[in-house]
Amino acid sequence: MSDLLIELFSEEIPARMQKRAAEDLKKLVTDGLVEAGLTYAGAAALSTPRRLTLAVEGLLDRSPDTREERKGPKVGAPDKAIDGFLRGAGVTRDQLEERETPKGAVYFALIEKQGRPAADIIAEVLEAAIRNFPWPKSMRWGAGSLRWVRPLHSILCILSDEAGATVVPMDVDGITSGDKTAGHRFMAPDRFAVTGFADYEAKLKAAKVVLSPDERADHIWAEAQNAAFARGLEIVEDKALLSEVAGLVEWPVVLMGDIDDEFIHLPPEVLQTSMREHQKFFSVKNPKFDRIEKFITVANRETADNGATILAGNQKVLSARLADAKFFWENDIRVAEAGGHPWLDSLANVTFHNKLGTLADRIERIAQLAGAIAPSVGADHDLAEKAARWAKADLSSEMVYEFPELQGLMGKYYAAPAGYPEEVANAAQEHYSPLGPSDDVPTAPISVAVALADKLDTLTGFWAIDEKPTGSKDPFALRRAALGFIRLVLENGLRFGLEEQIAVGLAANGSARPNDQDTEDYTGLDVDLNLLSFFHDRLKVYLKDKGIRHDVIDACLAMPGNDDLTLLVKRAEALSDFLATDDGENLLQGVKRASNILAQAEEKDGVEYSYGADVKFAESDEEKALFSALDQAEAKITPAMEAEDFAAAMSAMATLRAPIDAFFEAVQINSDNQVLRRNRLNLLSRIRTISGGVADLSRIEG
Repeated sequence: MSDLLIELFSEEIPARMQKRAAEDLKKLVTDGLVEAGLTYAGAAALSTPRRLTLAVEGLLDRSPDTREERKGPKVGAPDKAIDGFLRGAGVTRDQLEERETPKGAVYFALIEKQGRPAADIIAEVLEAAIRNFPWPKSMRWGAGSLRWVRPLHSILCILSDEAGATVVPMDVDGITSGDKTAGHRFMAPDRFAVTGFADYEAKLKAAKVVLSPDERADHIWAEAQNAAFARGLEIVEDKALLSEVAGLVEWPVVLMGDIDDEFIHLPPEVLQTSMREHQKFFSVKNPKFDRIEKFITVANRETADNGATILAGNQKVLSARLADAKFFWENDIRVAEAGGHPWLDSLANVTFHNKLGTLADRIERIAQLAGAIAPSVGADHDLAEKAARWAKADLSSEMVYEFPELQGLMGKYYAAPAGYPEEVANAAQEHYSPLGPSDDVPTAPISVAVALADKLDTLTGFWAIDEKPTGSKDPFALRRAALGFIRLVLENGLRFGLEEQIAVGLAANGSARPNDQDTEDYTGLDVDLNLLSFFHDRLKVYLKDKGIRHDVIDACLAMPGNDDLTLLVKRAEALSDFLATDDGENLLQGVKRASNILAQAEEKDGVEYSYGADVKFAESDEEKALFSALDQAEAKITPAMEAEDFAAAMSAMATLRAPIDAFFEAVQINSDNQVLRRNRLNLLSRIRTISGGVADLSRIEG
């Protein structure tokens, strides 16, 4: 067995493409090798800005010989059919064998293939991988036809074993394979030969190239933390930036620079965003004052002056960038101090959607909804409307135009100069949340009211114009909006009827009609229920992640009040916990048995057995015991359900397990005595009714 080492050496690969490219190289090559019969023990792919590397261990030296028997057409079949089979099998007619089968004489071909040397297979597989590499973007250079993300300079491809290393010969558009690579572009540009992966990795490090992106990232983070700690400062964690910067350098050198005093007063998020987006700098925070005071940059080389020249150049460029940010900030503050009216007025000229009006129209709808929702979340009606009207004002600000990711946050900063209270400022930032499953959920009443209104307007608006998600397509992020709404309700323990809120939202979007339908053809109720069903579907996804089965949720959805999401989840959690016990599982079977017997009898007799069970007709002790148990359980379940104490209701349900089991063991339901039969069927009806008051157990699977 041998080890294979491949390196594709090029001009700089964009950092965002490196990880995926390394994975693609590994998959294309290893899949091709296995398909050709070359198995291996392990494979690893690595990348730097200038190279993609693949190391494969324990590779067979040649593919095995194969023998395959292939069944062909019947003897006497048309010549075209036989000729096609011969071409596919790669044999001649005199190599065919006739055999008798239950369906008559049939041709068979024995296909024998000799194994091939690993080098021949590798050359074919690697060339195909290079020529068909799935870069998001690629280019051609020179006179060749090869496309690569950046000009490809060399191909290192060697097989190594105890005897040494040999080059796998190949040529791709004039680029011939070899056993050499180059070190760092500036510090060690000379080419050198390698004999295997360990030798390759060690010589690269000696030539100022750290091959592993994880090792580069760990080094950057450790050095940055040490530099900050030495000055009593902290690095602002940014994993995405760390990954990107690790893909920009082959030999990371961490340098710390200063931010001019004139920019220190800018909001820390503005400084951080400007430095990250434009310069790929890490922010360094003074924890005493919670402000950004320095930056970390990562150079790609060591210098005689220990990076002083690099830092000076970076600080000059950074000052120009931050001067722009300061200009935006000061201009925005002047607009805010004047009440922010130009921002709000300009939103009337921005189309939100051609069927849903402008952003100003949307803001007015959100304000109406926030006011309607406010009492349900303990918020002041007028303040909720005021917060909703301010929440998106910063979309017109210069800072958000330059850095869209700061929307909401800048609205918070600009609220006080505009004369708004803290609750309004917080709502501007928090009303977009939660955007994802790991985001925090707002808890302040005003913020919650505006956040709910924002998401509800999105959902009811696009529902009204029939722009619902389909399959995997959700261009307006309606699933995310619904999940965010659900989390806001549940994590704040809110109680209100969702159906009523949907109706308010649809009324606010009343001018919209799906596909320009006429008013008389537009059924608002259908849209209302359809959207409620969508919420229920998203709730199932949310609860599934928390371990609650979909059939348990269905059993609770069938109950009254299913548009009260907090009540619905409280019921589902209690039912899920109950069914996880032996009493719950066994009682479920008893209730289903009772329901099935009852349904069959009602269908046969053409009547409904829903009342009239009388203990005086009970014959056995087990029958009398069930009457008593049902009376006692109902006496506990009814007030528990009224108090929404579902745990107590389930506990009372659990007491029915033993008497129901004993009843079915001892009593024949379909007695020849019709009085006894009717009484027992009505008794089963009581079981169904009492259990049905807690949840529709017929929806539970199993």
